[in-house]
Amino acid sequence: MAIRPVAPEAALFTNAPRYIHRFSRTERTLHWVHAAAFFVLLGSGLVLYLPSLSDLVGRRAFVKDVHFDTGLAWMAAITLILILGDRRGLRETIHELDDFDRDDRLWLRRIARPQGRFNAGQKLNAALTAAFAVLFAVSGLLLWYGERNNSFRFASTILLHDGLMYISIVLVAGHLYLALIYPATRHALRGMTTGSVSRSWARQHHRKWVDSQEAPPE
Repeated sequence: MAIRPVAPEAALFTNAPRYIHRFSRTERTLHWVHAAAFFVLLGSGLVLYLPSLSDLVGRRAFVKDVHFDTGLAWMAAITLILILGDRRGLRETIHELDDFDRDDRLWLRRIARPQGRFNAGQKLNAALTAAFAVLFAVSGLLLWYGERNNSFRFASTILLHDGLMYISIVLVAGHLYLALIYPATRHALRGMTTGSVSRSWARQHHRKWVDSQEAPPE
């Protein structure tokens, strides 16, 4: 039986490592710190917001302190990560997230196009997450100061804070579904836990990025 020769490009792919590095330690730390703080803030916020939960848990003053102190700890932790982490890598990541090209626009219209390390949906999610984080922090601080100084009380502050909570619950539910349940995308969670993903999965969902990683240096 004759053995068919392997094409050079196929040989390169065959000899390539099974996994490809996707997220740095700094990126993963930033993600999990933000996620942990969000769920503590969401849980304590719901206790403060829903009378039934507030009556069940009790100790409203303590829950309010947990909510506010977690927000401060979150801001401090994010700042430390930005200062002590891989700032150059984070700048490159921000540039990738900000680079919204024609392939991304077509992808959003459900037209199959090769995607980079982040697809168009992930880029939009990152932009919303950053915007919501800032709005949550500002409105939360205004609510806290408003309890101590009437000049910081604005009727729209509570409306903004509560509205952000409702939208965030929907977005996080979708995020968890894609990360934990939906078969085509749940492998992505491996990248945020170990830093690497299957090369075959990455080629299927982020081909433009894999091609750039495999391209020979100029």
